[in-house]
Amino acid sequence: MTCIPLADVLGRHFLLGLAWQAAEVAAAFLANDRPGDLAVDTKSSPTDAVTEMDRGAESRLIEVLLGARPHDGLLGEEGGERLGSSGVRWVVDPLDGTVNYLYGLPAWAVSVAAEEDGECVIGVVVAPALGEAYIGLKHGGAWRISGGLAHRIYVRECESLSHALVSTGLGYSALRRSEQARVMLDVAPLVRDFRRAGAAVLDLCWLAAGRLDAHYEQGLNRWDIAAGGLIAAEAGALVGGLRSPDRYEGVLVAAVPAIDGELRSALESAGAGL
Repeated sequence: MTCIPLADVLGRHFLLGLAWQAAEVAAAFLANDRPGDLAVDTKSSPTDAVTEMDRGAESRLIEVLLGARPHDGLLGEEGGERLGSSGVRWVVDPLDGTVNYLYGLPAWAVSVAAEEDGECVIGVVVAPALGEAYIGLKHGGAWRISGGLAHRIYVRECESLSHALVSTGLGYSALRRSEQARVMLDVAPLVRDFRRAGAAVLDLCWLAAGRLDAHYEQGLNRWDIAAGGLIAAEAGALVGGLRSPDRYEGVLVAAVPAIDGELRSALESAGAGL
């Protein structure tokens, strides 16, 4: 396994150091400044939680990123879209796994990606409660960061869907959850087992690190996928939509190459995303 200093990886793209700095600032805020009486609101449904910490983390991301590069665009989960003129757009999720964070579970992360002319070129995911971080660089590989070192990561080998550990996520509306549960019941006999982290970006990073064989999920937004999708793809996963090559449309499917076709067929037969 290739292992090099983190600084060497950060120097491989002119935006990567700034992305890392922003993600670290937001992650430190979330890890260290959580109040004892955390206020919670809801967004699309009663189960779609947002906290003052989500908003605070995003404001810190914006301050670092646009403070250094004021002409860039930015798309964020909490603050909407800001147009830019530089050809660079940041795509950020200040807290993926809000419900985990709310309940004191460690599977939550800050996600920062940068697009150049619409193409995602770097991704950074920092999960401080897990002591993990990940970096993806277009045509430059996927890396797990630990102790100031960057370890090159790759998807694991899996030759059959029946041997695959598959992750997925559930939406926030009752109707969508019912549909997703039905799909899971149809697919469950065909796979080794299911896992659900509650944070799509971590599912994608764990696929990249060889801890999962596939991830599929309906209803994700660009900020849910941008960094994690790049990291998974650079580790060797096939990442796209179920019925479209565009990973941002419909049902996201990310899988070890050898089982991608089997998983897609199983999901289509189960009516995923219909």
